[in-house]
Amino acid sequence: MPLNRRKFLKKSAATGAGVAIAGAAAAPAQASTSPAQGTHGKQPKRHSLTVMGTTDLHGHVFNWDYFKDAEYSDAAGNAMGLARVSTLINQVRKEKGRENTLLLDAGDTIQGTPLTYYYAKVDPITAKGGPVHPMAQAMNAIGYDAAALGNHEFNYGIETLRTFEDQLRFPLLGANAVDAKTLKPAFPPYFIKKFPVKGAPPVTVAVLGLTNPGIAIWDKALVQGKLKFPGLEEQAAKWVPKLRSMGADVVVVSAHSGTSGTSSYGDQVPYVENAAANVAKQVPGIDAILVGHSHVEIPELKVTNEKTGRTVVLSEPLYFAERLTLFDIELVFAKGRWTVESVSASLRNSNTVADDPKITKLLSDEHAKVVKYVNQVVGTATETLTTVDARYKDAPIIDLINKVQEDVVKAALAGTEYAALPVISQASPFSRTSEIPAGDVTIRDLSSLYVYDNTLVAKLLTGAQVRAYLEYSAEYYVQTAPDAVVDVQKLTNAGGRPDYNYDYVSGLRYDIDIAQPAGSRIKNLTFDGATLDDAQKFVFAVNNYRANGGGAFPHVASAQELWSESTEIRTRIAEWVTAKGVLAPQDFASVDWKLTRAGTPVF
Repeated sequence: MPLNRRKFLKKSAATGAGVAIAGAAAAPAQASTSPAQGTHGKQPKRHSLTVMGTTDLHGHVFNWDYFKDAEYSDAAGNAMGLARVSTLINQVRKEKGRENTLLLDAGDTIQGTPLTYYYAKVDPITAKGGPVHPMAQAMNAIGYDAAALGNHEFNYGIETLRTFEDQLRFPLLGANAVDAKTLKPAFPPYFIKKFPVKGAPPVTVAVLGLTNPGIAIWDKALVQGKLKFPGLEEQAAKWVPKLRSMGADVVVVSAHSGTSGTSSYGDQVPYVENAAANVAKQVPGIDAILVGHSHVEIPELKVTNEKTGRTVVLSEPLYFAERLTLFDIELVFAKGRWTVESVSASLRNSNTVADDPKITKLLSDEHAKVVKYVNQVVGTATETLTTVDARYKDAPIIDLINKVQEDVVKAALAGTEYAALPVISQASPFSRTSEIPAGDVTIRDLSSLYVYDNTLVAKLLTGAQVRAYLEYSAEYYVQTAPDAVVDVQKLTNAGGRPDYNYDYVSGLRYDIDIAQPAGSRIKNLTFDGATLDDAQKFVFAVNNYRANGGGAFPHVASAQELWSESTEIRTRIAEWVTAKGVLAPQDFASVDWKLTRAGTPVF
């Protein structure tokens, strides 16, 4: 039966530990030997352990694209899903001996696909007698030992997260997710497992879980006053010595945090978003770090600890269960204790194996329900709408998002003191492949347009602040001379800025002069046919990620909030299309902006 983790944590806290501790592995492992000689000519005991890791699963159980209603495929030939990675895990357990392996995840589990949305909102796990979450079913069946909390675990609220936690047979770890009032851990900080070795003491492995400080910004409305999220570095420095003093021979960190040392939210909080490499450098006593959050593939990264000179090995498997990380750890027993002799990391690819039939059979009914749900027809499109060139041309499909957001906010503020203010809206070209085909429009089509579970917020901005916002957004483009050839593949993502951190703003007219340096690109900015008045006040319809500081856009995070809601923007889009019945560009599309060079349109 699933453990009630909240009760378990409370009970453990009474002992002074406040942690989850697992029992010993079932069967003793045969220690290997080496020709190296120990004291008195004896060969030292040696033992090998393998720690497996996944991260950023984002609700992917099957090798299936719910937005395309087809088997998943990409240009690189990747395969994805827990059913697929389960086969890799089974192979490793067979090779190494299950009693010599540990299986971890580094977070972002219960958000990201229509499957996870369905069991959070349509048939919620929080309902009385509600279902067991498909990700809990799959991860329990596969036999995970522990998982770190990701930031997206909080997207559906704490009640959904706690229900998911209760359905798991392993702990969700978050040493730096603390109660806002007591500052004590709100989740188990760590997990300990002992691995018996024949003829020697067991090997004790401690896993410290760390989550992302950005949660305090991105899901502010859900966690403010309830939880705080201190920095990874300071919490690792607090807990790793404790784990060593408790007898840990091996310390592994599962961190929902990238390695770059950067933050997408600027300086709004003092804690680094992508801090995994910082932890390795600054905190002695760590052997390996399973990295998550940044959605990049890192087979093996070696970082030298600044205090001890020892090497810490980091690895990040590709998201969606497309890869499995293996940390192979070699230990030697000498002078009465186990010591880590070496750690190496490697990746295994999910496209090399078939689905585990145990997992596909387990969740076939849930999968079928979601496929049926996303294929519901909600309207008819008069023409095909696509995001193919939405990064550099004002595309009607993005205008649809802005029109829906404007309408929702206008209705929400009707009858208030802000009702007479003009409403403008922001939206990003999240995907380069979304398409709403001419003809029947399904929930699947609309979900592919808005892939995030963002909700809507109304903020109060001045014209001057809107101008600064647009200038910041325009930094997305690579500066291009008036006479240079324009290559659209090299025109965007300046400085590595992702597509989701470029915004259209509706209700205004403006040019973006990409021949100019960043900070002086917005030209001919008008509102209602006249040059924008810096003192003009606007209601800004904005998603909660941006409203809380995601992307570090100026002014919006600190601006007065007029209204917010918990209904997802994608749901609002589906409602709007359903009410209209017909999706026709003349009802929502307008050319608000264009790229220019020295006054001449690029396209």
